Amino acid sequence: GARPALLLPIVARVRRMFDLDADPWAIATTLRRTPRLRRALAHTPGIRVPGAWDGMEVAARALIGQQVSVAAARTLATRVLHRHGTPLPEPFHAHGFTHVFPSASTLSDADLDGIGLTRDRARALRTVARGVADGTLPLAPGTPLDSLVARWTAVPGIGDWTAHYIAMRALSHPDACPAGDLIVRRALGDNGDALTTSAVRRLAEAWRPWRAYAVLYLWRTA
Repeated sequence: GARPALLLPIVARVRRMFDLDADPWAIATTLRRTPRLRRALAHTPGIRVPGAWDGMEVAARALIGQQVSVAAARTLATRVLHRHGTPLPEPFHAHGFTHVFPSASTLSDADLDGIGLTRDRARALRTVARGVADGTLPLAPGTPLDSLVARWTAVPGIGDWTAHYIAMRALSHPDACPAGDLIVRRALGDNGDALTTSAVRRLAEAWRPWRAYAVLYLWRTA
């Protein structure tokens, strides 16, 4: 059975994964001031920011998914998982779980040849893993958003979108805002024309401190 001493951090992590401490009323009160969001809020009230159990897995999947389709990213991530992940006992397999995603320390020197990643993408993944392992790249909940984005975007191959996506999914940061996201830019534009990234950033000031929720609503409406 589970050890009682481990239950509290497990519960805290699960609450963060499912964003159970969100205040939907406060979020909606702020976001409904924007006409483009008002209908989405009425149609699907109470959207939460989906978190993740393992921040390194989110960061790895974000890197692997750059410039490839979702299906291709899933295939590549599965190959990384099967080669370097920790196998789970047989009873877990019936539920579709075969491995635990490799840790940052494991990925920092991992052999990624033959998986299908480009040389630059494999190098970036190992660099990020080393940064997470030694604490240079923060993945701890509570890390200030500006600090996280500044540190992550200093890594070659990590742009603003990826840094904000990691903040949103790995840290469940409520104000993360990948303003350059094409779907967001199109959703906010007129007559099929996408807004510029700078225009999205200006508009998003009205959504603070709930920009991540606005992004999720815009993704959903698209």
